[in-house]
Amino acid sequence: MLGQTLREVSAALKQGQITPTELCQKCLSLIKKTKFLNAYITVSEEVALKQAEESEKRYKNGQSLGDLDGIPIAVKDNFSTSGIETTCASNMLKGYVPPYNATVVQKLLDQGALLMGKTNLDEFAMGSGSTDGVFGPVKNPWSYSKQYREKRKQNPHSESGDSDWLITGGSSGGSAAAVSAFTCYAALGSDTGGSTRNPAAHCGLVGFKPSYGLVSRHGLIPLVNSMDVPGILTRYVDDAAIVLGVLAGHDPKDSTTVPINKPLVLSSLEDVSKLCIGIPKVTSFLYFRKILSSPIESTDLGGRLVGFESLLCRFY
Repeated sequence: MLGQTLREVSAALKQGQITPTELCQKCLSLIKKTKFLNAYITVSEEVALKQAEESEKRYKNGQSLGDLDGIPIAVKDNFSTSGIETTCASNMLKGYVPPYNATVVQKLLDQGALLMGKTNLDEFAMGSGSTDGVFGPVKNPWSYSKQYREKRKQNPHSESGDSDWLITGGSSGGSAAAVSAFTCYAALGSDTGGSTRNPAAHCGLVGFKPSYGLVSRHGLIPLVNSMDVPGILTRYVDDAAIVLGVLAGHDPKDSTTVPINKPLVLSSLEDVSKLCIGIPKVTSFLYFRKILSSPIESTDLGGRLVGFESLLCRFY
């Protein structure tokens, strides 16, 4: 059940195959079992169970709020959550309990989502590894996979097993680890220059940064106001589209948001015959340096000029 898509779990809840409380308890159990990942700063167990109870009543009365009703989610700890400590992984905000919810958090709760907790990050979202917060680093769940452990035995670099863990990327590494470890179905991150997409890539997830203005920033404690965007982390593309459909739209509390005139629906990708996929041929930083130090007339780039930009350097 924990590995299914949002639509599949929603259908199971409507058919009574599982209750929101049972689903919530499964995720809470996994949160406790994977505590060593350090994905969560705060686990809101009582809040989540109360929300699950309310969701269960709605399902019994045939009044489901939608695909997110009864679905466990997590929120990066730089989004304001009413009555729940919000720290930004910094000593400066320890003990700060906001009196209101960020707009994106409120929208998820209005759809019946269950808030499992607040996830770890780089302090004030300034980082790209989720290793620089005061609560310690977040460990990538893939570090403990059978495949990775077997690979490390073949190429040992350390005598200490606990030091052989991979980073999650950042700064939304806690949210990525939470989704990747099946402790929730979706999580909010924030993205300024890759802080949702980077950890998604590290943890094998879907990471989506909406266009600036599509989703409200109200209640998101800023790193760079003119660049910050709430991000979405899920295990499936369709799940990300469902969450975006809930979050997108104008917010009177954020003047940079734009109205949405039609529902956001993901086009069917069953026929991929005309789908174009771009794959960068530059694969390592060492190769980056080689290209930068010589004229780009390499046959490795297909014998033609290729425009490719990164945050670090530009290629022509």
